[in-house]
Amino acid sequence: MRFTLVFPMRAVKHHQRWMDGADLGQVARTVEQAGFDGIAVSEHPFPADDWLAAGGHHALDPFVALAVMAGATQRIRLVTHVLVAGYRHPYLTAKALASLDVVSGGRVTAGMAVGYLQSEFDVLGVDFTTRGRHLDAAIPAMRAAWAGTDHDSDLFPAHGHTMLPAPVQPGGPPIWLGGNSRAAQRRAVHLADGWSPISQGAELARITGTPALDSLDDLARAVAGVQSERAALGSPPLEISFSPFEKSLLKEGRTEEFAAGLGARLPAYEDAGVTWLTIEPASRSYGAFAADVERLGEAIASLR
Repeated sequence: MRFTLVFPMRAVKHHQRWMDGADLGQVARTVEQAGFDGIAVSEHPFPADDWLAAGGHHALDPFVALAVMAGATQRIRLVTHVLVAGYRHPYLTAKALASLDVVSGGRVTAGMAVGYLQSEFDVLGVDFTTRGRHLDAAIPAMRAAWAGTDHDSDLFPAHGHTMLPAPVQPGGPPIWLGGNSRAAQRRAVHLADGWSPISQGAELARITGTPALDSLDDLARAVAGVQSERAALGSPPLEISFSPFEKSLLKEGRTEEFAAGLGARLPAYEDAGVTWLTIEPASRSYGAFAADVERLGEAIASLR
């Protein structure tokens, strides 16, 4: 089992006040030194005010933030959690990911999804209704650009073009796809290297428009299903990244209880097929974040 820590985007309402003189390099070093295997940054380039008022959150540009974090660290993986594919042309996404992979020495994992906030699609001038088709076409186009090959595609044809420097990782950064829907599972099986199902109850499921997933039994069945389909294709198993059900304890600031609960359930997550656990603290300042990460790191060290 490996562990990713998500920059606490939901807790950071005022970035400079939260940082209190620290910088993103310090954030990343804190996470790396605590023993985490990955650090993740989400994205919301221009969210709507009504969504923010209903519990939504801002986010740093993931490529800028992760590039700063790359320069301050040596080992930890740099994860986009998650990029919304339709917000930009796939060749621009491929270029940014390849550049980040180069400057980090090959430590990038590209978490991607179709997205669900129509208001953000609308303000960016991109079509919400075709976001699934866009993602389906974007991934092979990106892989072709990284490989330096021409690409035949209705949406993103490319002939006689070259993207350099190429990523450090052979074939480009691994791609993990998020979402609980059957379409998301299909994409992960056929197009990706990993799947990131979402732990969510009925209320959040209504917001995201994707099926609920609120028990270990449901998780185990879903993971077994996608891995069976991968095996039938002759493809290697998917990495499975999951935010644990105990995450509500972190939202309430109950870090010690979260660590204890996660420790007790870790074998069950492993039995369900999870390979990466994604943890997002709810720290209200960098000082609180550093203390929370240290406690979480100690808990993780005891679980390895």
